[in-house]
Amino acid sequence: MTAAASGLPPVVMLGVDTPIGLAVVRELGEHGIRVHGVARSARGLGLHSSRLHRGYLRPPAPADLPGLLDGIARESGAPFLMTVSMGDALAMRAAADAGGLPRLRPLLPPLDKLELVNDKAAICRIASGLGIEVPKTWEPGVADLDRDLPASLRYPCILKWRDPELAFGPLSRHGLPLLKTEFAYDPASLLQALQRYRAVGQFPLVQSFCPGKGLGQMFLMRDGAALLRFQHRRLHEWPPEGGTSTLCESVGLHEHPDLLQRSEALLRHIGWQGPAMVEYRHDPASGRSALMEINGRFWGSLPLAYHAGAPFALGTYYALGLEQALPRTRPYWAGVRCRYMIPETRRLLAIMAPRRTIPDRSLRFNRVTEFLGYLADFLRPSMRYYVFMARDPRPFLADMAAVARIVASSVAHRLGRLRRLAGGRAGSSVLR
Repeated sequence: MTAAASGLPPVVMLGVDTPIGLAVVRELGEHGIRVHGVARSARGLGLHSSRLHRGYLRPPAPADLPGLLDGIARESGAPFLMTVSMGDALAMRAAADAGGLPRLRPLLPPLDKLELVNDKAAICRIASGLGIEVPKTWEPGVADLDRDLPASLRYPCILKWRDPELAFGPLSRHGLPLLKTEFAYDPASLLQALQRYRAVGQFPLVQSFCPGKGLGQMFLMRDGAALLRFQHRRLHEWPPEGGTSTLCESVGLHEHPDLLQRSEALLRHIGWQGPAMVEYRHDPASGRSALMEINGRFWGSLPLAYHAGAPFALGTYYALGLEQALPRTRPYWAGVRCRYMIPETRRLLAIMAPRRTIPDRSLRFNRVTEFLGYLADFLRPSMRYYVFMARDPRPFLADMAAVARIVASSVAHRLGRLRRLAGGRAGSSVLR
């Protein structure tokens, strides 16, 4: 499709702060769709993109957000709303169902489907029933803290909240952070982690660790059919033992064909509409793939799909918004790599000065190889970046300026602390 499509209705995009939202802004803007982007702060990456039509700041009070969105729709004529985070997807779907967004139609599945894919335990049960391998999972309760831990658990274990959106409120009331993932390397550390939540009365799921690398299979579903398919492998993550993708690579559809069919069948079974990523931990040594979760939203590595030519943002706009067939697209490029530079750099620094023990031998690192690979990737022709793009450089420049301000503030704070300490010592010597 040409980059000068015209006559297409605008869209309101909620959540242009991150590389995910930035990728959506770039893709839609390049196809002539006017994007009205909403960010939490002026640092939002998408607000600086030349592809954005107009930017707005999110109101501090969540109750004021539907009013802002409705006002944008009234002024711009935008009929569609797109979101990034699962929290926003749930809130906006509920608001629309209650009549709180009279001028906007969220391009989202029904609320019960959003809630289902956000329930990791429920998804694991459904997937297991369809023949998809899932990690051994334990759902602890308060009484379990005074008993022996299940002998079937394989360490290290990963602690994940069954429904992070529901867990956030109770945790915050007890002054506890919502940890997306937490590792326990032995029974003692697992019990210590669980004890933290005794007062809350709610506990994360405990899943046995699955060796291997992350494998993501992405689909755009409508009426039981996959309109787009894409897959990638995670090469690096932060933290190194598993977390956010910092370096990923597009993989052709000829790889893992059976797993692709099962993933599509899983989404079809739950009646999913829209984009989703079915995420696995794939072990090349054994060929086994264990389901981790379904991301029922635009996922963290969406910039890779954008650079590889898999148009999920545009496809969602057409399939769920215009309710039309997608424009003809070429097959996406396999072998494209994409880096999220700041967490990728943090990962390298952690490996160069390791202070952790990672029991899984497949995750042991050679420092020299990692350092040289980090440098060599700057010269790789197929390398793309989550934020930097030569034809749209302002988000990168704004991101670097924000990083520089944070570093300068941190340095100033440390220098001030050193001066206060030095002044205290000097005063003590005078008193003596």
